[in-house]
Amino acid sequence: MSENEKPDYGIVVVNVPPKPGPLAWLRARFVAGMLIALPMVATFAILDFFIKLIDSWVVPILPAGLRPETYLDYAVPGFGLIILLVFLTLLGAIATNFLGKYVVDTTDRVMARVPFVRSIYSVFKQIRDVFQTNASGQFREVVMIEYPKEGAWCIGFVAGKVRGELEAKLGSDYIGVFVPTTPNPTGGFLIYLPESKVIRLDMTLEEGAKAIISNGLVLPDWPSPAPAK
Repeated sequence: MSENEKPDYGIVVVNVPPKPGPLAWLRARFVAGMLIALPMVATFAILDFFIKLIDSWVVPILPAGLRPETYLDYAVPGFGLIILLVFLTLLGAIATNFLGKYVVDTTDRVMARVPFVRSIYSVFKQIRDVFQTNASGQFREVVMIEYPKEGAWCIGFVAGKVRGELEAKLGSDYIGVFVPTTPNPTGGFLIYLPESKVIRLDMTLEEGAKAIISNGLVLPDWPSPAPAK
């Protein structure tokens, strides 16, 4: 060993980063707290906005005798939302009987003949028809299929197994899948493919429809939480 060379005793030098100062510690904790509070604050802010918006629409059209502020010194937040929920429930109950269906069908025919209005009304009517059809059990589950090319996947709804001539020509292992378009789920196409080419999802039909309408921005948590007993 030459005089200029230093002996190596196997010592490893570790550079320990300096501890953050008080301001850096406070800033990190503030950002962490803000990120934790953001979902809760945003949720309550959005709910408060919609409740106030519905109240501003519903409460003014009620007779004075039905308004809480007539008997109290203040307005009851969410009273308009409660009235709207009760009204929609009664409307749904009426629309399911024979007379209600006749009124709905008549309204659809009248609105379909009004210029400009029919283009807007038809979109929401189609969305209504999709959810009503789903409620009757036409679509059974949410799946993913490889389309339009290998490695690309899209969401679809199982319409059922093939029957009749389709079963005779394709085979009993084929199923029909309706692939809706975004953000309007009433448009799309029907495709038949083997069950082995389908990936079944745990999400419900409503969650699948929300994912399509929101362009994939609203997706359910997974694994799904266990149902409460």
